[in-house]
Amino acid sequence: MLAATIVAAAIPAVAQTPGAAELSRITAGSYQVDPAHTQVVWTVNHLGISPLSGAFGASGGTLNIDPANPATAKVNVTFNIAEMSTTTTAFAKHLSSPDFFDTAKFPTATFTSTSVQVSGSSARITGNLTIKGVTKPVTLDAKFYGAGANPMTKKTNLGFSATASIKRSDFGLGYGVPMVGDDLDLTIHAAFTA
Repeated sequence: MLAATIVAAAIPAVAQTPGAAELSRITAGSYQVDPAHTQVVWTVNHLGISPLSGAFGASGGTLNIDPANPATAKVNVTFNIAEMSTTTTAFAKHLSSPDFFDTAKFPTATFTSTSVQVSGSSARITGNLTIKGVTKPVTLDAKFYGAGANPMTKKTNLGFSATASIKRSDFGLGYGVPMVGDDLDLTIHAAFTA
């Protein structure tokens, strides 16, 4: 018994994860996008042979939320398309060209919510997505991921994940259709900080 106590005392305490998916941790207020921890991953059917993905991060945005009235939440995020990550530099360069995103003219994309329907820790967020100067309505299927105090900043952070599908040709990104699929699946990981 004494040996077990000595061994237990010698093992350093394991730090607890600061966040948890507990709705009670959400406090009302205005939150800023955390650019270092927000990203969109897109995936498209490449030639019917394999899925192909890329990612870009957020450069700004806000979330206004009141847990007592979650349907009034408002979110807007600006995504930095010009800094897209892909499998190769040459591929990223082609995606930045006028064939696709034309990032010299349209370096960012934006999403601005217009309505939020909440059910427990899930929500359907409808809003306007603007890519390459074209704005279309899009609905995100979102899920609350977690909230807690960031141990480095001591500020409350909130996190969500969401999915959506769009037709890339709707946004002037139809190069290669139908050999490369028109349906673009989006997975969004969004973090906000108080």
